[in-house]
Amino acid sequence: MVELEKEALKPDFWANSQQVQKVNQRISFLKDEIGEYEKVAGLVEDLQTLLELAIEENDNSFEPEIESGLKEVTAQLEKIELRLMLNGEFDHNNAILNIHPGAGGVDAQDWAGMLMRMYLRWCDQHSYTSEIADITPGDEAGIKGATIFVSGPSAYGYLQAESGVHRLVRLSPFDFNKRRHTSFAAVHVTPEIDDSVEVEISTEDLRIDTFRASGAGGQHVNVTDSAVRITHKPTGIMVQCQNERSQHKNREIAMKEMRSRLYLFYRAQRDEEIAKLQPERRNIDFGSQIRSYVLHPYQRVKDTRTNIETGNVDAVLNGDLDAFIEGYLKTKP
Repeated sequence: MVELEKEALKPDFWANSQQVQKVNQRISFLKDEIGEYEKVAGLVEDLQTLLELAIEENDNSFEPEIESGLKEVTAQLEKIELRLMLNGEFDHNNAILNIHPGAGGVDAQDWAGMLMRMYLRWCDQHSYTSEIADITPGDEAGIKGATIFVSGPSAYGYLQAESGVHRLVRLSPFDFNKRRHTSFAAVHVTPEIDDSVEVEISTEDLRIDTFRASGAGGQHVNVTDSAVRITHKPTGIMVQCQNERSQHKNREIAMKEMRSRLYLFYRAQRDEEIAKLQPERRNIDFGSQIRSYVLHPYQRVKDTRTNIETGNVDAVLNGDLDAFIEGYLKTKP
């Protein structure tokens, strides 16, 4: 960390905004790590003092306080253990999160919108910066797709646990007869690859289309072709961004996502290990889910990979995902 702080003092450091973000993010991550170790050391020291005092005075009244302290130390050690599990090549990178509805029609689009809200809430709770780079509203409700950039320490390391198909069972608010419906949506998480990693992209291989950004209309409707869609012709990979009013900014954000996806694509071709970063694509329908969210006839969220479950569905849909994320990280290969 000392070396990084020295780097930040150089006169030309602030000239490169991407370098500034990367270094500051790393410094913040290291400070948090040091802070966690210092906190545990302080708790252990306090416990030792209490134990010595209890033994010296043969006083059992310290027992509840000691027990509470041990629980807090255990919780802090588990938090540190979880951080140590983030040792993959890209685990400390920012994340790019894509959400798409699957089988289920309007209900699936609404479900995709609920998932987007859930992840935005999770980001807020963990002080991560989230930026919706692209969103296509659903016909009646929800979304047809969304791309979210998540910035913060180890964003990809944690959010990789969410890649896969998510299944919802509920009484449909869009069914006049109020029948139970099952809906699916796919979440795909990739690490953001920064400029320090070389990715060869020939301009001849790119098709760049501009179009008018979609919106709800009214006085704020975008009347210029500011939205950008980029297609990499050799691989068929397509990304788009329409969140910014500036076409230049939308193109810059879309190219950032394209770099990340192409890097993983080419690495996966050469190295089977890197393919693990992108879980096997499955049909977004029955039998393919990594997690089920049941709202009727009972309430339960269950992760099929870890068997972790909870009956507090509302908390989960409001961003309380840590138990599922931790469970996945503890069991992943």
